[in-house]
Amino acid sequence: MLFNRHKTSLVPADQALPGRETPAFTLREPHTVLGHPLTGPYPEGLEVADFGLGCFWGAERTFWRLPGVWTTLVGYQGGHTPNPTYEEVCSGQTGHTEAVRVVYDPAVIPYERLLKTFWEAHDPTQGNRQGNDVGTQYRSAVYTHSPAQAAAAVATRDAFQPALTAIGLGPVTTEIAPAGPFYPAEPYHQQYLSDAKNPNGYCGLGGTGAHLSNPSGACQIGVAKTDN
Repeated sequence: MLFNRHKTSLVPADQALPGRETPAFTLREPHTVLGHPLTGPYPEGLEVADFGLGCFWGAERTFWRLPGVWTTLVGYQGGHTPNPTYEEVCSGQTGHTEAVRVVYDPAVIPYERLLKTFWEAHDPTQGNRQGNDVGTQYRSAVYTHSPAQAAAAVATRDAFQPALTAIGLGPVTTEIAPAGPFYPAEPYHQQYLSDAKNPNGYCGLGGTGAHLSNPSGACQIGVAKTDN
């Protein structure tokens, strides 16, 4: 994942790469695992959630395994450069983080359950890095699509913090902000860790052992058991 090409501070908008008016590529294939289209319009009743939690290869796989998720795709979000390429994002000059878009059926899986997966699947205290992956493109982020999503993101963040503190970690650095444009990543990044592509490929994603339970209710917290 181009470990040596990174920046550890966000580029100002007036110094970001200019990008391009239209994407440099087109996504035509359906989801390698779920079989559904990657891009919208999506069927009525489905909702969209956007998360950044480090390298998007492992992040996407984490979410497509959840029941009620209709499709997933990876891309770039939260920055300034329109329609960037992977190489541009890796330069640290776009302001984008690697993101996964999750299209889900809220009648099957609530948004709070997606947040539980998000918080537990990575270390949200590391700033502009995730493990050995260093740079602003690996920062933790929740990009929300409604006031209800924003409220749930803040509530679960605050509920999760004591569990992180209990195991010696610092404050959550996760960016929570309204969703801006989502620019899909190149076709070869989509479902990169699927059995049809690279089932044994690199995944730097790892949780902390902290556990968020009952996220739609009282947000009870603790340290996860090793068999969870």
